[in-house]
Amino acid sequence: MVSPLLAKAAREGREIVNVTPARAGWHYVGFRALRLKAGEVETLLTGADELCIVVLTGTVQVAVDGQRFEHLGQRNSVFDDLPPAAVFVPREQTVCITAERDAEVALCTAPADDQPRQARLIDSAGMRRSVRGAGSNTRYVCDILPHDDPGAAHLLVVEVITPAGHSSSYPPHKHDQETPPTETQLEETYYHRLNPPQGFAFQRVYTDDRSLDEACAVEDHDVVMVPRGYHPVVAPHGYDLYYLNVMAGPNRFWVFKNDPAHEWMLANPPLPFKK
Repeated sequence: MVSPLLAKAAREGREIVNVTPARAGWHYVGFRALRLKAGEVETLLTGADELCIVVLTGTVQVAVDGQRFEHLGQRNSVFDDLPPAAVFVPREQTVCITAERDAEVALCTAPADDQPRQARLIDSAGMRRSVRGAGSNTRYVCDILPHDDPGAAHLLVVEVITPAGHSSSYPPHKHDQETPPTETQLEETYYHRLNPPQGFAFQRVYTDDRSLDEACAVEDHDVVMVPRGYHPVVAPHGYDLYYLNVMAGPNRFWVFKNDPAHEWMLANPPLPFKK
């Protein structure tokens, strides 16, 4: 039985996956991923939402009510050592995305606010890239639209590469209580890609009282929805894992709480096994 938190991808066709707030049973995060062949066009209205367009692979142009952003995207794979191209679009805008070559595009949405905002190119060169963790907990992070970027109302977007045999979002952490500065409430989606693509990874979503405890085997292009609880990820030997995170909640601030049962390893990393 497929977990209710797992949105399986369409292996062929234009729309890869579509997670709406109604489907997820929450209030803030929406996520779609599209395959666009060269010359194909996707037109949409942002309505009451703000939108972050992330060019995962390929090259596109984006037109937003008179503004045009051309030649966006250099990557042939999400595993290329390059940041993505991205565009932020505020509410009540008409958006036209045209593929200049075959492309994969993520559409990340959350409710907008009443502040006047402009469509803007998010500078790839200015995206903060960092290494997180150590040993088999090492992963590589690119902040696309982080919480310290003041140009959005609710939306946060980040991508992570976890090498084969490594863990990620680990030690397990959660952000489901609005108790700043110790923790904030944020819904979250994980859009997973595998290299090679026939691979798989594992993600667990669980709460302290285990009223929610789901383990998902994820394949290429699948989405895991995290409404609450801890949500660690493991990439098996032989398969590198990429994921794109979209987060949003009542306030645009990311503060998480580690699972106390596993937090010890931050101060005392496990030693290598000795025969």
